[in-house]
Amino acid sequence: MHHEHHYEVRVRWTGNRGTGTSGYREYGRQNVVTAEGKHDIDGSADRTFHGDRDRWNPEELLLTALSQCHMLSYLHVAVNRGIVVTDYQDDAVGTMTSNPDGSGQFSSVTLRPRVTIADESQFAAATDAHHEANRLCFIANSVNFPVKHEPTIIASS
Repeated sequence: MHHEHHYEVRVRWTGNRGTGTSGYREYGRQNVVTAEGKHDIDGSADRTFHGDRDRWNPEELLLTALSQCHMLSYLHVAVNRGIVVTDYQDDAVGTMTSNPDGSGQFSSVTLRPRVTIADESQFAAATDAHHEANRLCFIANSVNFPVKHEPTIIASS
C-alpha cells in the first residue's frame, strides 16, 4: 500500500532593490524559506551566481537534504539491527556542472559519514547498514545522479 505525504514551503524573494529585475545586476538573489511552525531559512544564490555568501543556496540545501536523509535512514537501520550509534557526522560534497547554455545539474554527491558505534564487534554490520540506508532514503531515490558513500566507522569501546 502506498501512502502519500505532502509538504509545503514558501519561498519569498526579498531581493528587490527598488527596480525589480530591470537588469541582471540590479536585483538581489536574497530569499526567505518558510514553513508553518518552523524557523526561517535565509536563502540566496551561490556567490558565483551573484548571491550572498552568508546565506544558504539551493545547491547546499540539496546536498543537506541528501546527507540528512541518509543519516536519518541510517539511524533507523541501526536501531532495527541492534547497532548502538553514539555519534554521527557527515562531511558531504557534491559536484554541479554548468552547461554553456546556462543550465546545469549535479553530476555526483559523495556522503562521508563518520559513525561512532558502542560495540566494536558490530563494525561490519555498521558498515553494511549504509547500503540499506541508501536504499531507504527518500531523497536519494528522487535524484538522477549517483549518491556515493565513503563511511568511516569508529568504535567508542
